Amino acid sequence: MLYWLLKYVILGPLLKLIFRPQVEGLHNVPATGPVILASNHLSFSDSIFTPLITSRKVTFVAKAEYFTGKGIKGWLTRMFFVGTGTIPVDRSGGRAARAALDTQLQVLRAGGVAGIYPEGTRSPDGRLYRGKTGVARLALESGAPVVPVVMLNADEIQPPGKLIPKVARVKIRFGAPLDFSRYAGLAGDRFVERAVTDEIMYELMELSGREYVDIYAQKLKEPPPVPTPVAA
Repeated sequence: MLYWLLKYVILGPLLKLIFRPQVEGLHNVPATGPVILASNHLSFSDSIFTPLITSRKVTFVAKAEYFTGKGIKGWLTRMFFVGTGTIPVDRSGGRAARAALDTQLQVLRAGGVAGIYPEGTRSPDGRLYRGKTGVARLALESGAPVVPVVMLNADEIQPPGKLIPKVARVKIRFGAPLDFSRYAGLAGDRFVERAVTDEIMYELMELSGREYVDIYAQKLKEPPPVPTPVAA
């Protein structure tokens, strides 16, 4: 209820008025049935704009810590994620990837829309990075089509680290659905899952016009290793 209230009554109309979304290819999102929206990830606000302009509810997953913060900031963060249709996932015990996958599979098996960022984290510099194979596993286990989505200028509106977004017209583009039924029954095959993931990332590159870098974005965010002292 809160999701629809925020989307159509409280926040949605105001956000559309301020950011005036310019959307291409929205007709590529099926009106019914399970579908995966696979998007590049430029900004914190990506999870606001994608659900804002689609008529169907889009479900993302996020670490449970976002839902347990204290004070006003914690409450606002929690309300943001609840209001954008995000489901908390327990990332303890090293099962984060499987927990997120199982949660999204439940959404798809109920005929819903699952949103996912194949890069796994926000791009540090606006370029498109190597996708993780979770999106392929999700597509192969669910049989749902994958609709590639690109945020074209979200990093200009709200760059990483900036709390208050700049008022500008947000631009979003949806590509044609990708059908991977030819790989039915091959979930778990790492070569197939890599091929599916790379096909999705290629479509995101073509749609966005962004440079592709064949390394994981998370690698750039990790601190460099501390050199081991050499004994004299």
